[in-house]
Amino acid sequence: MTGEDAIYSHAGLEMSGRFVAPETERRLPGILLLHGAHGLDGFILGVADRLAEEGFAVLAADLWGGREQPAGMAEIGPLIAGLAADRTGWTGRIEAARQVLAARSEVDPTRIGALGYCLGGAGVMEAVRVGLAIRSGVAFHPGIATVGRDWSAASRARLLLCVGAADPMGKADDIAPLTAAMDAAGTPWELTFYSGAKHAFTEPVQPGRPPFAGHDPWADRRSWAAMTDFFTLTLAED
Repeated sequence: MTGEDAIYSHAGLEMSGRFVAPETERRLPGILLLHGAHGLDGFILGVADRLAEEGFAVLAADLWGGREQPAGMAEIGPLIAGLAADRTGWTGRIEAARQVLAARSEVDPTRIGALGYCLGGAGVMEAVRVGLAIRSGVAFHPGIATVGRDWSAASRARLLLCVGAADPMGKADDIAPLTAAMDAAGTPWELTFYSGAKHAFTEPVQPGRPPFAGHDPWADRRSWAAMTDFFTLTLAED
């Protein structure tokens, strides 16, 4: 497996992602990996390595810039609010990372998917909503209420949403209008609930996490299997 840092920028913000891929002569399907609110941390870098072991070329994006890893809602809240208030800037950062991935010689630029965790899951949905050039996307425990409701410019990329049934960020009242908007746009979607699973069910337990978040081993394993199967199908060679 090969890996190197990837420096890129958007609107004056310098970001430092991480590219990893298995060693092979053939061009690979690419996955754009979007971190959650805590930034491009060791957990997300580990996910990138796991995906590379599965046969994908991966760019773990740096949405905050400078690999910032905010701690606590006092730091995280304003950052998320800033993205929600400037959706063009948010998707612009995602597109900048996508272009870096698509330009890699190891990657088949026609076979790019996106995987996001929490805020990154919402980012994957935003990328599809505004029509970025990805073939499919997977959102793990996304903040559904953060996603915009105007899907008139959406692509036809397939979406898989993996949501904890006990996650207050995945409430039915927020999901219903979202799926209606995706249906109206012709965006194909799949939604899987995991009973009893809280927010951030894929992530290891860490001090300071809110009570509505928690790791769920079963949901973690099942969602990973669903995601890899989904990408294997949707990013297959034509």
